[in-house]
Amino acid sequence: MRIAIVGGGISGLVTAYRLRQALGASADLLLIDERDRLGGILRTTDLDGDPVDLGAEAFVGRRPEIPELMRELGIADQLVYPAAKRPLVWSGGKAHRLPEQTLMGIPAGPESVAGLVDEETLARVAEEPSRPLAWERGSDIAVGALVADRFGEQVVRRSVDPLLGGVYAGTADSIGVRAALPTLAAALDRGAGSLTEAVRAALPPPSGTPVFGGIRDGYQVLLDALRAAADVKVETGTAATRLARTATGWLVDPVGAVDAVVLATPAPVTAALLREVAPAASEIAAGIRLASSAVVAMTLPKQTELPDNSGILVATGEPLRAKAFTLSSRKWPHLAARDVALVRASFGRFGDDSLLDLPDADLVRAAMEDLTVMTGADIRPLTAVVQRWRDGLPQYAPGHTHLIAELRSATADLDGLALAGSYLGGVGVPACAASGTAAAARIIERLP
Repeated sequence: MRIAIVGGGISGLVTAYRLRQALGASADLLLIDERDRLGGILRTTDLDGDPVDLGAEAFVGRRPEIPELMRELGIADQLVYPAAKRPLVWSGGKAHRLPEQTLMGIPAGPESVAGLVDEETLARVAEEPSRPLAWERGSDIAVGALVADRFGEQVVRRSVDPLLGGVYAGTADSIGVRAALPTLAAALDRGAGSLTEAVRAALPPPSGTPVFGGIRDGYQVLLDALRAAADVKVETGTAATRLARTATGWLVDPVGAVDAVVLATPAPVTAALLREVAPAASEIAAGIRLASSAVVAMTLPKQTELPDNSGILVATGEPLRAKAFTLSSRKWPHLAARDVALVRASFGRFGDDSLLDLPDADLVRAAMEDLTVMTGADIRPLTAVVQRWRDGLPQYAPGHTHLIAELRSATADLDGLALAGSYLGGVGVPACAASGTAAAARIIERLP
């Protein structure tokens, strides 16, 4: 049994691991990736002698996939949780507390955004339950359009955009309610009389489980453990150029004939590979747009005066270039123990790649200057590294869930083929891991 996994990000590695678990040592598993390394948009590097993540640095702790994987792989001792500190929101030239009792920044009442928006907007939020809500069951709309209509533009730009920008590198105008906020869509479908009522119904119940988790020595620990446990042959620097059916299975250029294939690739790559075998599916995947971003990781002198918060999110429209800062040494206790302060700056939103074309030195300077404005501290990096993520994050536009359902339908009769990746069921690391597990299950179910 020979199976090719195209794409060596977390989705592809989890697929390979699950296939090895199910099929045993005799299966011939081959993983190829066009990059010169595995991990996709997860990358851990050395900064001043210690590991630092330059892609995702946390995962949703209330989802089980990553903690369970870590236990299976014998690396559960690497699981860490952040300190109980909240981020700030920079809006109107000053820092505000991040609103509480919100669903991705959408408030459950005026008290949630008090101090962040003006009195007129607070009054609008307060009276929203009394206004008739027109919502068609099963429909979809941009988060920004819904929130602006019900609560006003300030709530969108100062509360919702900063959070969605961190997750999707987009804005509330480019992200759909049904894909990004399924519990909110479900509450609206059930007949919530107002957006306020729907948000309150969609908020997760109180829980003692930390919202986020992390890996002490970076995601490379997980990537290495998955690769070893999958016992998969790896060819980096190798791009799949063609996918075709054969009488007994599949042909993947340049690796040859295989019994089954998993495309754990970004949507545009998946579209190109499906063009010959599933034109309708290819067209659907080609319509999923991507956003680019960049991360600047900096070490600062330990005594640098930074806020005692986990980070600073930037509202839309502020005269700053960064969209967010993670104050990593404040957020993570294990990083606070280091001899330097660690900060990560994030740049880039959907539709605007201008900052990503700047030289590294200019991006570092922008991070320094923006952080100086927000903190008043003397920001003098000891070391800085820049990581660009070109077309790294799919945009879950309105109608995305319908598109994915159509994509799955268009590939349903292709036995021995499965899809995985961040464009399918969520951009977070747990969702990608879940997509890899599902892809492996489909292959196993359809194999003779």
